[in-house]
Amino acid sequence: MVLMPKESAKLVAGLAKVVFIEEAGVKKLALAVLDGLKTGKIREGNFSQIKYHPKPDDPRAADWIFVLDTLNFSFWTETGAKKWRVNGETGYFAFCAAVSRAIDQGKPMWDPKYYSRITQQDAEVIFRGDDDEVGIPLIHNRVKGLREAGKVLLDKYKGTFAECVKSCEGSAKKLLQLIVNEFESYRDEADYEGHRISIYKRAQILVGDIWACYEGRGLGEFRDIDSIAMFADYRIPQVLVHYGAMRYSNSLMSKLRSDEPLKQGSKEEVEIRACSIEVVERVCDEVRRLIAADSKLDLNPTDVNAIVIDHYLWDYRRQYAEELEHIPFHKTRTIYY
Repeated sequence: MVLMPKESAKLVAGLAKVVFIEEAGVKKLALAVLDGLKTGKIREGNFSQIKYHPKPDDPRAADWIFVLDTLNFSFWTETGAKKWRVNGETGYFAFCAAVSRAIDQGKPMWDPKYYSRITQQDAEVIFRGDDDEVGIPLIHNRVKGLREAGKVLLDKYKGTFAECVKSCEGSAKKLLQLIVNEFESYRDEADYEGHRISIYKRAQILVGDIWACYEGRGLGEFRDIDSIAMFADYRIPQVLVHYGAMRYSNSLMSKLRSDEPLKQGSKEEVEIRACSIEVVERVCDEVRRLIAADSKLDLNPTDVNAIVIDHYLWDYRRQYAEELEHIPFHKTRTIYY
């Protein structure tokens, strides 16, 4: 049996040897999140702030998001190497820009009939960088993931991801389960201390992106959106360490500082990602407690969940990139994040 992300996180956090959660930092981060909610900086619709994301009134939106999240992994650059850039953007934004550019040039990127037959040569053209020497990492895996996913949609879901969403009848949990059962590249699992655990970063972000794009309405209406945990990647832990909500052992910190990559599924990598999820769960609980305790606040405990906190942390990391650079991030070359 595979433990779901929240249960996995609780288990790993309780047994972790090199990553530790600090309650004082959790409280400090909770106050920052509460402040963001009060000022409106944190809200459901943050998804639409990214200029390359589809708008909810675009009939292709759900399928466009599906393609983005099927390929949403491994954008970091080796130390000292040239960054992959598209239209001057780097990382995830470069990737979104490449997909948008392909759509503008008449390639139906959202259509599984197109991408289920995509070749590596096609992908090299679609994801070409501003500098011909630098390409997107793991291109072979991206082609494989797209082809597999496209085939499943065509064979079982009338050729559209919207059909997957509808079949789950407003349950985020059901949709998460469907994604990891049907699409192999989303099966982000590992073995830890005799337990089969899951992180499901891309599967969860796919559910979260559908919810955020449609602002919790229509196709994006989920009665149990709270069942989704944060999206454990390699960047958000930097912010959690910065806030003092998460701490690394000296041995892990020196390994990260020496730029030694962590193997996907290794104890250190699993502990960093699982403890990130547990930290955000605790922050969420604390923010809800603060809201409930202050009747003067024009907020509802349901205004906060792991997804809006994740968006806040991701935006924070981008806004304060230089300040956070002294905190090393773990480098794992994988299709899962």
